[in-house]
Amino acid sequence: QVQLVESGGGLVQPGGSLRLSCAASGFTLDYYAIGWFRQAPGKEREGVSCISSSDSSTYYVDSVKGRFTISRDNAQNTVYLQMTSLKPEDTAVYYCATRAWRCSDYEKTYDRWGRGTQVTVSS
Repeated sequence: QVQLVESGGGLVQPGGSLRLSCAASGFTLDYYAIGWFRQAPGKEREGVSCISSSDSSTYYVDSVKGRFTISRDNAQNTVYLQMTSLKPEDTAVYYCATRAWRCSDYEKTYDRWGRGTQVTVSS
């Protein structure tokens, strides 16, 4: 099956950490940029982070810079999002998605999406 599966979400207290995984099956991630997006209730989906295929350049939305780290493990065909110093405003469903080679802010250019994993930051 060709799919992306997010995992690692859950409930965490403010200041805590979570590590999200985006595992690909049925295809290789070698030629794709992988973006992480999130959507909170009542809000539009926003791009959070992205790692490119060509040179592994990384990008982050300003609100998560210094707190989140995106990485790729080619052997595992998986991309990770390490989230630290989590805040209540980080609460959302987090999605990963693929795009050919390079990252983009335009989410409609991402072709394949996972179904999301819930992250809840609350005391």
